[in-house]
Amino acid sequence: MYLLTMAAANFADFYVRRRLFAPAEPMQTVRNFAAFGSLVRAGIVSDLITLAGSIVLIAALYVILKPVNRTLTFVAVFWWLMECALAALVTLNSLAVFFFVNGGEFSHRFDSSQLGMLAQTFISVDRAGNRIAAIFFGLGSILFCYLWFKSRFIPRALAGWGMLASLVPILAPLMTILFPDFIDAPLRRARSGFPIMIFEVILGLWLLVKGIRMPTIRAE
Repeated sequence: MYLLTMAAANFADFYVRRRLFAPAEPMQTVRNFAAFGSLVRAGIVSDLITLAGSIVLIAALYVILKPVNRTLTFVAVFWWLMECALAALVTLNSLAVFFFVNGGEFSHRFDSSQLGMLAQTFISVDRAGNRIAAIFFGLGSILFCYLWFKSRFIPRALAGWGMLASLVPILAPLMTILFPDFIDAPLRRARSGFPIMIFEVILGLWLLVKGIRMPTIRAE
């Protein structure tokens, strides 16, 4: 599930959204949604696969890590469920844009300035929703990584890297919210989530190949 959700999420975020969304040119975003209908549908399907896979992953992590610390596992689960709920709203936003631009007569009732304002609203909702979802994802990921670290089910160095990597999807959106004009290139790269992506790919491969030993742990 780590590998499946990572593959689907990266396809939607790094390929589909970068092809469709043009934040500096709202009307170009509208034209992209109208011109690349198959790509829009593929992105929405990828988002739904990510959400469905995330629910399975959350359930699996709850079962595996609950014996380590029941309370922290509950908190991590709810934070990730909050992230899934926000991601679902972002997907709904993309679907609304797609319906709007492919609405035939409906979309033609608006002039270019109105279409531009609507497009800018859609773009803002998408970006804001993803930033807020990333914060909840990072919070849950830190707790899950701490539980991995404490359990010794995986190498502690890997779990420690996961905790550090989980700070990026928290700090980068917060910096963007607090300092909207701060567009330093390293921050933009950090915002893309490469540290946590590396961690989840390595962890997914480790669990797939090595698995884990489940010692008897007393719940706290």
